[in-house]
Amino acid sequence: MSTRGKKHGPLIGALDQGTSSSRFLVFAAESGELLTFHQIEIPRHCPREGWVEQDAKLLFSAIVTCIDKTVDNLRKLGVDPEDIKAVGITNQRETIIAWDKLSGEPLYNAIVWLDTRTASEVDEILSNPNKKAQTERIRNLCGLPISTYFSALKMKWLLENIPAVKCAVEEERCLFGTVDSWLIWNLTGGKSGGLHVTDVTNASRTMLMNIHNLEWDSYLCDYFKIPPTLLPTIRSSSEIYGNFSVTSLRGVPISGILGDQQAALVGQMCLKPGQAKCTYGTGCFLLFNTGKQIIQSSHGLITTVAYKLGPNRPATYALEGSVAVAGAAIRWLRDNLSLASSYEEIDEMAANVRDSGGVYFVPAFSGLFAPHWRPDARGIICGLTEHSTKSHIARAAYEAVSFQVRDVLEAMNQEGGFPLTQLQVDGGMTNNNGLMQLQADILGIDTVRPSMAETTALGAAMAAGCAEGIEVWDIFSEDTNNIICDVFKPKTEPKERDERYWKWKEAVKRSCGWEVHPDTIKASGDENLS
Repeated sequence: MSTRGKKHGPLIGALDQGTSSSRFLVFAAESGELLTFHQIEIPRHCPREGWVEQDAKLLFSAIVTCIDKTVDNLRKLGVDPEDIKAVGITNQRETIIAWDKLSGEPLYNAIVWLDTRTASEVDEILSNPNKKAQTERIRNLCGLPISTYFSALKMKWLLENIPAVKCAVEEERCLFGTVDSWLIWNLTGGKSGGLHVTDVTNASRTMLMNIHNLEWDSYLCDYFKIPPTLLPTIRSSSEIYGNFSVTSLRGVPISGILGDQQAALVGQMCLKPGQAKCTYGTGCFLLFNTGKQIIQSSHGLITTVAYKLGPNRPATYALEGSVAVAGAAIRWLRDNLSLASSYEEIDEMAANVRDSGGVYFVPAFSGLFAPHWRPDARGIICGLTEHSTKSHIARAAYEAVSFQVRDVLEAMNQEGGFPLTQLQVDGGMTNNNGLMQLQADILGIDTVRPSMAETTALGAAMAAGCAEGIEVWDIFSEDTNNIICDVFKPKTEPKERDERYWKWKEAVKRSCGWEVHPDTIKASGDENLS
């Protein structure tokens, strides 16, 4: 493809619909340079305790605004928007939307991955010894434990509790999809022929896809009572799905889809077995590339599809440790406790003290995810004394992020592979040098941050750019030796590190069992905390 006269050569766009914001970014395919972007913060609604929702129409309208603003930015930079050859999409994964394919209207708010409204059903399933064989079969088929986290139980709740959804299903006009499916359907025509598709990475988070054959599984759909006709077609992560029919990108192909954490794995160039990355955002997610091998974890991790970069390429798999609350804890301090008016102010508070003064904060707002999987846990702040200040609480919130990552890393190291000697990191929270140093101190290994922090969007752009028919980005020939990184080395002694981690584990124990009567907690439930 000739790039003569082109200022930056071919460009690739990336739509990043996260939990906290909508963004559209544009990269130069030849250099990976980020040229410009536009971002809009997205609110979350909590109509009841444990319920977390977002306005599905706002998710789409914010993306449209971000696209048009970013295209305007390109023109101001003297760059021709027609140089955008394709767009990739990356998204918050387990969030589910139901909509009417005739009117194009959502039938209910998007139910966000953090939502715990199905907790009682999860408790009922997990506490029934007669269902143990079923839950093991489910995990072997989809790689996931029974949890409020994943999409299937959210879909089941919508079918059972929302009259508009029930009616639309009966009249054969209801569609279900994760956020990527909702966006693509709207961007490619909506009610006038929009495409109802998803990719293997997002489908692998629903509990409905068989991770072995990468198809919707009849046993799983029957178990959760989800009609497969409501679900999108599963495609690879890198191929031309269709073209934009709206916005200033009308006619541009959409050729990449990756769930946000898998996109970060690609963006960090963790394309070989044994490579891993950790993304710090609303939650915190550590993915470990296991190649073509499907590994069923015995230490509280989940098995997921990492990517499938083309219809004719094999799937690559990963082990994942998912932490529900990371940046969300800092947002909670700002918005719910009004501890400060900005993130920067909370950062300064945490930096004002040497340590947390013995204060430990377990932000189990939605229970604990990996490696504990305790839906009965709730958030606690313990170790308070009369000398404790809001600076100590802010510091404890950042320490909680780092301790939760250590929990996951310890589980990964026990899976029988090679222990990580360094941790590659990305995501919005990694801009905080204090947190990155804290992470290195708590893990006892180097924390490595690339200078280009937008690795999630970059991964989506790479998947789109390497798709057959686009082919302006050769992922597998990338030279990682030239990537500039900041390296944070541990400064604490092993004894101090281990003592603080022991205290953290004691705090985690105290957070568990809060949502059920103590007599109903089975002794085996504490095994995951050892």
